[in-house]
Amino acid sequence: MAGTRIPPRITPSYLENAALHYLERFAASSASLRRVLMRKVDRAVAHWGGERAEHAAQVDAVMTKLTGLGYLDDQAYAAMKTRALNRQGKGSRAIRASLAAKGVEADTIAQALDGLCQDHAEPDLAAAIRLARKRRLGPYRPADKRAETRAKDLAALARAGFDFDVARRVVEAESPDTLEAMLD
Repeated sequence: MAGTRIPPRITPSYLENAALHYLERFAASSASLRRVLMRKVDRAVAHWGGERAEHAAQVDAVMTKLTGLGYLDDQAYAAMKTRALNRQGKGSRAIRASLAAKGVEADTIAQALDGLCQDHAEPDLAAAIRLARKRRLGPYRPADKRAETRAKDLAALARAGFDFDVARRVVEAESPDTLEAMLD
């Protein structure tokens, strides 16, 4: 087959270089980097043969080395990703689910979410207001359309990871100024 590339043989230096190259381009949790490296191992084992377990030990050694050097830090990754998702208008449930999918541990996620409380007394409310502003939900809609789109607005906020109380407070606010006053 002309289009298929032969995977390189797995060596510790290849795994380290592949990991560093990946980390140059993407912020990653330890679990997601491990998945990337194990996919490379699986492709190489399928082509060249060998033992997956032997290469898995090499991946573990690379992960330990990168963690020791400070290139992999799940705490910092979770804090950065939490702030970014909150700025995008994601609720704590959506943030928790996103980080869990990346393989971040539950206690690390909880600490990152607690860090949001330093910026705002109610980080979910602040994120919901950002999302409402961006998507023109609730009080950001024309007044004549608000009643007929109330259910859609509540559903949009629920899909973004906000509980019913936060979504209701945002959608039922009288005006954008009222929402902004809630943050103070």
